[in-house]
Amino acid sequence: MVLQKQKISALVITYNEIGYIENCIKSVDFADEIIVVDSYSTDGTYAYLLAHPKVKVIQHPFKNYTAQKAYTLEQASNDWVIFVDADEVVTPQLQSEIIATVNGPKEHVAYWFRRKFMFQERRLRFSGWQTDKNYRLFRKSKVKFSEKRIVHETLEVNGTSGILKEKLIHYCYRNFNNYKGKMLCYGRLKAKEAVVQNKRFSLGLLLFKPTYRFLYNYLIRLGVLDGMKGITVCYLNALGDWERYLELRRLEQEQKVPSLNTAPQQGN
Repeated sequence: MVLQKQKISALVITYNEIGYIENCIKSVDFADEIIVVDSYSTDGTYAYLLAHPKVKVIQHPFKNYTAQKAYTLEQASNDWVIFVDADEVVTPQLQSEIIATVNGPKEHVAYWFRRKFMFQERRLRFSGWQTDKNYRLFRKSKVKFSEKRIVHETLEVNGTSGILKEKLIHYCYRNFNNYKGKMLCYGRLKAKEAVVQNKRFSLGLLLFKPTYRFLYNYLIRLGVLDGMKGITVCYLNALGDWERYLELRRLEQEQKVPSLNTAPQQGN
C-alpha cells in the first residue's frame, strides 16, 4: 500500500443531493480534509453534511457553477485537490491511483479523469459519453477556473496535464425528470454565455443543432447500442440545445444582457 505523504483536499459543491452525496463522501474519505459548499439545500443534504465528522460544510449562495467552484477551491487548505461532483464516486482503484500520483514523480500539475456513466444503476456505454473526461485532480496553486464559461466549467492550467487510468463513476441519470431539468438548465446557462459572447439567435440553428445533436450521438456515437437508454439520453441532450436557442431568442427579445453571475441555481 502506498503511503500518503502529500495531503489532499476533497472538494464538492451540493444542492439537494441526498441519496447521492452519501456515497460520494464515503468515496473521498481517504482525503485529509473534505470541504463541501452547499447552496442552501432543502432536502436534508445540509443536515447530513453538518453531522458528518469528517466534513467541513459551508453554505454559500449559488451564482453559477464556475463562481461556486472557484469559491470552493479557495477554501482548500492543501495544494493537491480532488474536486468531484456530488453524483460521482471515486472507486478504491482510483483512490490508490490518486494517492500514488500525488506522491510519485511530479510530472503534471493537473489530471483528467475519464468517467463511467451510469443510467440509474446500469452503465451507459455509448451515446456520446464514451470519451468524456474532466479535470478532477490538480494543484490549487497552478490552476484557476476559466471565467469564460459558467456551465461545464473548465480549468486554466499553468503547467502540463495527464490522464489517470482508472475511471470515476458518474451517476448522471437518476430519473427522466431530473435529467430533463438538468439539460434544460444547462441550455439556459449556455444561452447566457452566448449573449455575453455576442452570439445571436438563429432559426436555422434552433432547427438544426438539436436534430444534429441527436443524430450524431445516436448514430455516429453509437447511442443506438445503448437501447432505450440511448434514445432517452440522446433525446434529452438534444433538448438542451433546443432550450439553449429558445432562451437565446427570449433574452434577445427582452433586450437583456445577463451577467455571468446571475445563473439560476441547480444541482450538478
